[in-house]
Amino acid sequence: MNRYPLWKNILVVVIILIGFIYTVPNFFGESPAVQITPAKSTSKLDPALLGQVEEVFKQENIQYDGIYLDARGVKARFANTDTQIKAKDVLQASLGKDYTVALNLLSRSPDWLRSLGAKPMYLGLDLRGGVHFLLQVDMKAALDQAAERFVGDFRTALRKERISYIGVTREGQTVQIRFSNADELAKGKKIISKEYPDLTLNESAEGSSQLLTASLNAIEQKRIQDFALKQNIQTLHNRINELGVAEPIIQQQGIDRVVVQLPGVQDTAKAKEILGRTATLEIRLVDEDKSDAATLEKAAKGQAPLGDEVYKDREGRPILVKKNVVLTGDYITDAGPGVNSQNGQSVVNVSLDARGARIFQQVTRENVGKRMAILLIEKGNTEVITAPVINEEIGGGRVQISGMANTQEATDISLLLRAGALAAPMDIIEERTVGPSMGEANIKRGMHSTLWGFAAIALFMMVYYVMFGAISVAALSINLLLLVAVLSMLQATLTLPGLAAVALTLGMAIDANVLINERIREELRNGNTPQASIHAGYDRAWDTILDSNVTTMIAGLALFMFGSGPVKGFAVVHVIGILTSMFSAVVVSRAIVNALHGYRRKVSKLSIG
Repeated sequence: MNRYPLWKNILVVVIILIGFIYTVPNFFGESPAVQITPAKSTSKLDPALLGQVEEVFKQENIQYDGIYLDARGVKARFANTDTQIKAKDVLQASLGKDYTVALNLLSRSPDWLRSLGAKPMYLGLDLRGGVHFLLQVDMKAALDQAAERFVGDFRTALRKERISYIGVTREGQTVQIRFSNADELAKGKKIISKEYPDLTLNESAEGSSQLLTASLNAIEQKRIQDFALKQNIQTLHNRINELGVAEPIIQQQGIDRVVVQLPGVQDTAKAKEILGRTATLEIRLVDEDKSDAATLEKAAKGQAPLGDEVYKDREGRPILVKKNVVLTGDYITDAGPGVNSQNGQSVVNVSLDARGARIFQQVTRENVGKRMAILLIEKGNTEVITAPVINEEIGGGRVQISGMANTQEATDISLLLRAGALAAPMDIIEERTVGPSMGEANIKRGMHSTLWGFAAIALFMMVYYVMFGAISVAALSINLLLLVAVLSMLQATLTLPGLAAVALTLGMAIDANVLINERIREELRNGNTPQASIHAGYDRAWDTILDSNVTTMIAGLALFMFGSGPVKGFAVVHVIGILTSMFSAVVVSRAIVNALHGYRRKVSKLSIG
């Protein structure tokens, strides 16, 4: 009657064992560490970097607790912060500007646990310490950049229709087109109003010239500002990955601000540098007429011809390109890695928007036989990725960039082109650092409240229900074990509200055991045998336990769906705690009771108070 089948007992044991394995990493704590990543996202990560770092440590006699290479870079752990800071300074001096060396914190859990995927749960800023930034997006600059793009677009559109104009200039967020007469102005206005319906056009006269002034209407301004904010948030996500920050918080605040919280980051200066990084793409024409050896030599020494600039390609060779930018990364709608079907080399496939496709088609049509340079600009450094010859007119808005060293580089450049550039400048208007000691104090207070609450519950249950109370306490302990394990497996972020949810979950979880114990008592008072009372107690209490937990879970799901920040963190722990408590209170506690009483032929009395 009160026996579980073998498979169910094995299942309970396996679940508890898995819970133990995934909970253990949370008790090893964290070590001061440094993380080394390439300063340029297109640089390759290989085992040679690991060997280089080990050699630096050996030469400088720096002791480390562990060092390894993962997808984000080389990470090394140290016994104390003094060694950590010394290692950071030495590595930065030895590796130079080609690598980013950042301070961080890493788990002390052994390698065999990490090989099983057992990692500690992430801790929020209030528990782990770290840095908090409030950044403001320069919306005026975003509108200025949009207006600057229209300058080139208007020139291209007017030339395509062979409409004569004197000049196109930008004044703030408006673009002025100067015509020699009213007829040309009317033609120009017709073309621009057709291709750019979101612009407001006004006519005026200035001396003998006719002016057409184009400005952004309110709807277009709002669209540009929203895009700038979303693009910057996406870019920040990509940039912060280089710091190796677990679960960074990046979210919009108001119409022009972004909150960034980086738990565990100690190096505020490096975090600020990463946040300010930009990367974008430019397509320019190579100046073939002036690319002789003598001119290139002079240009390399800073004497570039008027209207030209000199940059180096990946082999270090100088290439003379025109200052006039044909296309920028602003026209890119998508970018992804690929393989050239003819030679099998890695490439980046770029998709342009309708406007960019028109510009690119016209430029390639007018410059067949000439070279076009594709430049990647990152951290103030400009590099010519490739400079292929234009063999034919390219239409359709699909561009293939060759010259990639490998698939990883093609993937990295695709990422940069999709969301590598800040759409508008941002300023840090608030900066706050939460020290690790404050985080430790918060953890201690949270742990103490949880443990004292657990101790009070355990004392009450064992006094009131004797042995069945002890079984309930064992089930409650397993509930806490499983809750921490699930949070660790999901790599959820635990904050102070989450700790409060853990304490609340323990208090609520014991309700199920109270219902079961009281039901068993009632069955005993009605004259049923102990074995029949255990069976009836669990079966008849189940409906009540299910109803109470479902209604509580609905409240938790509502908090998760409509809450944000700390409220959502509380809801996640609360909902997971309900699921683990139902399993431990009903399945685990009954497995223990069955193990104690199920195999005894005759039970004369139950120790249930």
